[in-house]
Amino acid sequence: MFYTNKDTVKVKVGNTFIGGDAPVTVQSMLCVPAHDIEGNVAQALRLEAAGCDIVRVTVPDSEALKTVKALKENIKIPLVADIHFDYRLALESVAMGVDKVRINPGNIGDESKVKLVADACRRANVPIRIGVNSGSLEKEILAKYGSVTPEAMVESGLYHISLLEKFDFTDIVLSLKSSDTFKMYKAYELAAEKCRYPLHLGVTEAGTENMGVIKSAAGIGGLLLRGIGNTIRISLTDDPVKEVEAGKKLLKAIGLRSDGIKFVSCPTCGRTEIDLIGIAKKAEERLKDVDKNITVAIMGCVVNGPGEASAADIGIAGGKGCGVLFKKGEIICKLQEDELLDRLVEEIEKM
Repeated sequence: MFYTNKDTVKVKVGNTFIGGDAPVTVQSMLCVPAHDIEGNVAQALRLEAAGCDIVRVTVPDSEALKTVKALKENIKIPLVADIHFDYRLALESVAMGVDKVRINPGNIGDESKVKLVADACRRANVPIRIGVNSGSLEKEILAKYGSVTPEAMVESGLYHISLLEKFDFTDIVLSLKSSDTFKMYKAYELAAEKCRYPLHLGVTEAGTENMGVIKSAAGIGGLLLRGIGNTIRISLTDDPVKEVEAGKKLLKAIGLRSDGIKFVSCPTCGRTEIDLIGIAKKAEERLKDVDKNITVAIMGCVVNGPGEASAADIGIAGGKGCGVLFKKGEIICKLQEDELLDRLVEEIEKM
């Protein structure tokens, strides 16, 4: 038995929620140098425009607090301060108005310093994400398990939870990240059996866009399909806007988001006699900003297309130099190949 995402505690983060009956949120992290105030604000606004729900910024020193201040003044989505080693930066970030603090209690100092952070966050109603990373487990836990294992990661997370609970702090989100997709998956699976705090899912250091998206889809998507996980970040060595776009697509693909168009298109076969790949790509590009909860089909075969995609709200299917427009499987009209995409877009705009 594991706690599903709806069974978890609900934590308030700025103007949104993580856990309980709240929808799964998409997060990203700014990658502009911490002291570049203008650059960080610009990137945060781009992420906000792309649909990012929560954004994180690193706070490596007190100079970076100026960036935190500027971000709070310019963005509407919740801001998370990423803190390592210096507990005072967590205290100053809370005083600056951040909406959540991400720490690894194992590198923040002794228990008295953890208590100071917990007390400050409690007074300000700021939640704490315990960020366990497979690359920075405590020496005693590594010695116990002999290597980095899912069990070792979960033990570290549960210990840090108990430490915050000891100081009467319970607005907690837990992450257990690894660059090893299997270890990450098993760690979250075990955590879902042992705690009711919201889980922040992610494959850390997942790689560049191509492999990073695949690893994240396997690990994060697999967990979400089992009802495990409350907020996600797809970590990519790329523009963070791509992380947000991938995260939203992943949630849409498994039915956890319904905003915007859902595309259905066939993989083509020897019967295909139009440029289906080109048409599908152009359709996705032209309709990417259309905020309508509909399913659009791009099919390559007039014979089977409308039937195979009968659940789609609207679609096109191609023949030899021509094709048809259909709605809910019913053919509306026949068109030439070069008319298909324009007519499809026109009809969607009317819907």
